[in-house]
Amino acid sequence: MTFQQLLYVVEIARCRSMNKAAQQLFLSQSNISSSVRDLEEELGVRLFQRSNRGVELTSDGREFVGYATALLEQKEKITQIYQGQKQHQTVHFTVSTQRYPFTEDAFCHLLQERDGERYSYCIKETGMDVVIQDVSENRSDLGVMFLSSANQKMVGRILENNDLEFHEIQAVQPCVYLRPGHPLARRRSLRPEELASYPYMIFEQNQGVSLDFSEEVQLGLQNTQQRVSVFNRGTAIRIIATSDAVTTGSGLFSAESSDPVILSIPLEVEDRMRLGWIKPKNKRLGEEGKRFLELLREAVDQSLAYTDQLRRQLWEQLDREAEEAARRG
Repeated sequence: MTFQQLLYVVEIARCRSMNKAAQQLFLSQSNISSSVRDLEEELGVRLFQRSNRGVELTSDGREFVGYATALLEQKEKITQIYQGQKQHQTVHFTVSTQRYPFTEDAFCHLLQERDGERYSYCIKETGMDVVIQDVSENRSDLGVMFLSSANQKMVGRILENNDLEFHEIQAVQPCVYLRPGHPLARRRSLRPEELASYPYMIFEQNQGVSLDFSEEVQLGLQNTQQRVSVFNRGTAIRIIATSDAVTTGSGLFSAESSDPVILSIPLEVEDRMRLGWIKPKNKRLGEEGKRFLELLREAVDQSLAYTDQLRRQLWEQLDREAEEAARRG
């Protein structure tokens, strides 16, 4: 028994004619007649009494049509509910990330593209260990983080043990973040040892988490006598902007924010920060994840160009000041 056969029986009963029912359903009469006959044989009852005047329901047929009509109505309701739900399905996407402005830019662009659609998006700024955990436990679709020669051995092993794969977007030179009025702010590059006499700011990690998961570049400064721990990126920027505290990282600024209140100066180290993203090896990204990665790559490129522009402006200003000082001298 099929829903199609139920529909045939109900339509024949309504039209009181197999020929008219066939016309309404855009089928041949022989097709409908054969299907109804198969149904009668399957059930062992006669549904219609056939005569030269057409067809009439038998007592079993009248009872059957009542049940068939109810079933067809329920089928229609179910179809409307779930097809409608599919048409208006809520799209879900979650990304866990270390505290990078370009990830925030990419996420905002994704939101702007989905105006009017049903979605549930989440961005989680956190430490590297939590980024890895979120992705490995499927709490996030992907994670944004960095690898370097300093943490590659341990973090790479953690990724491998959790069946995660790392995809590099861009390798950048580590930088020092400091305020414009900082004693070191007029330098074009800095050596790690020059930072030792200033407060060093780090992002707080969970207890027992290895320094390999640090957001900062590993320079041996985490154990300095003057250390400031924070969790929020906004708080970190404010502390650096209002004190002589320094920290290290990618050095990139958002191309879409207002002029930054802090500077980034390249570090004289051979290591590079490999900015990238992670996902489970055997899991395919959905359309939201793919689009986010396109926007993320664009945001990284824009941040690189914007940061280079800021540095050129700063160096040009320093050159002008040096020339002016030389003329006065």
